[in-house]
Amino acid sequence: MAISQAVCSVFKRELLKGNHDFDGTGSVAYYIALYTSSASLGAATTAYSSSNEVTNSSGAAYSAGGKVLTSPTVTLSGTTAFVDFADVSWTSASFTANGALIYRQDGGATTDDAVVVLAFGGDFTASNGTFTIQFPAAGGGSEIIRLG
Repeated sequence: MAISQAVCSVFKRELLKGNHDFDGTGSVAYYIALYTSSASLGAATTAYSSSNEVTNSSGAAYSAGGKVLTSPTVTLSGTTAFVDFADVSWTSASFTANGALIYRQDGGATTDDAVVVLAFGGDFTASNGTFTIQFPAAGGGSEIIRLG
């Protein structure tokens, strides 16, 4: 099994259908879920799944489905558009993650469409500590979701 960094194909299709709203209005929310090295995620991933998702070995730091991404900011710089989110952290965490999935959840629907797969390049472990996903600085050319 492997986690491959990718913009998911279903996201590209749904984007062209007008089914994404990153500016924080409406009933759409974006989540980030963490996965173990046993997960198989990549461009063909279509939706959130709890299969091989991280489980907290002690305490309640991680819950299935991950965390909602907050403070979405959509920006245009020259001919490149991108979205940035606030960093997300799990405190009192005791787990190992190898990658993540950003996915869209619609308020009234049962849609959990995949957006982007993040491959960490190896296992990262928190042992009763804080596990943080730090998004790259907006406008630096390394945004997670960008159209240029």
